[in-house]
Amino acid sequence: MLADLETPAYVYDLDEVRRCAAALRAALPEPTRIYYSFKANPHPAVVSALREQGCHAEVCSPGELATALDAGFPAAEVLYTGPGKRDQDVTEAVKSGIRLFSVDSPHGIDQLDSAAAAQGVTVRSLVRVNDLSPVPGQGLTMTGVASQFGADADWVLAEPERFGARDHVLPAGYHLYMGTNLTESDALLAQFRQSASTARWLAETTGTAVQVLDLGGGFGAPFAKAGVLPRFDGLAERIADLLDETFPGWRAGSPVVAFESGRHLVATSGTLYTRVLDVKRSHGRDVLVLESGINHLGGMSGLRRLPPITPDVLAAEGVGEPLTGAIVAGPLCTPLDTWSHAASLPAVRPGDLVSVPNVGAYGLSASLLAFLGHPAPVEAVREGGRITDVSRLHLHRQDLNRM
Repeated sequence: MLADLETPAYVYDLDEVRRCAAALRAALPEPTRIYYSFKANPHPAVVSALREQGCHAEVCSPGELATALDAGFPAAEVLYTGPGKRDQDVTEAVKSGIRLFSVDSPHGIDQLDSAAAAQGVTVRSLVRVNDLSPVPGQGLTMTGVASQFGADADWVLAEPERFGARDHVLPAGYHLYMGTNLTESDALLAQFRQSASTARWLAETTGTAVQVLDLGGGFGAPFAKAGVLPRFDGLAERIADLLDETFPGWRAGSPVVAFESGRHLVATSGTLYTRVLDVKRSHGRDVLVLESGINHLGGMSGLRRLPPITPDVLAAEGVGEPLTGAIVAGPLCTPLDTWSHAASLPAVRPGDLVSVPNVGAYGLSASLLAFLGHPAPVEAVREGGRITDVSRLHLHRQDLNRM
């Protein structure tokens, strides 16, 4: 299957994408909506497979919106989010038919009102809420702290009219997102319970009719490590019980309850294949140099802007002494281009193929692709056990003087 495939190569297994979508659907109560977060992996084949599985689209940029519409998502199934949006991007989204937006401040509502007024349409807004306190054990915390995400709950309560209707914007409900990459049902349930309770409190205090309640996500998955997708047995029933308590009309669609997921839907579908460029000893240490580095995987973590990753680098059993405590580096001219300072793997030599598992989410599109100008890896799609599509992402400079 891989013999004729150029490396480095990301390979996405669409059968695994479908399996993950079915598993998440089974872990959530019906009727609820699942939004796929395009930032996890915007590859056209991946997002098309998720559309076929019934997912809606959560996008936060013009590029993601274009990908969603090109993949066949109806505009009515797209939620446009993001803590800051350019005027022209909001205008283009409204022109494209998007009618549901998450907003993070009164300015965001005013901006949306202006764009909708210019097109003579009415749109709906979900106020993203930054809760008063985080839920313990939420991984990457996204609420309950000073943040660009959302409006503080006490601000919404203090000035409800500023978060209310405009001439061309109707309030539709609330959007809350507590944390991310959670692997235990109890942790997920705790954040959903707090989010639903906060939304209920805000709705009752401000008199807001909640038509849509987006409880966010946080469904975890392994990243660049060997492992399997976590199971959330029994979670659907427990979420249904808490919704019966907080929003008893949800079973009839009042409100529509939505969840978001990126990594849980696609992480285990992706593998990065790359070759060894050099193996040497330096100051008593094994050093392994690969075709791929932080330009292909790891992104901002490679420049210490996020916690560094240490991917599992898997190789076939080789002839010779295995490597222990090895430095695994990429080809870039920076000492920061390292994946590991203490890797263990079988003996390898230049030209050998190695792989990194579970990189279907936050892989290529979350990496420093433009840094130092190396070609992008190819991206291949596997379905039914065979490669069905191969493509490569290209960056190019556009001469705006000639437009």
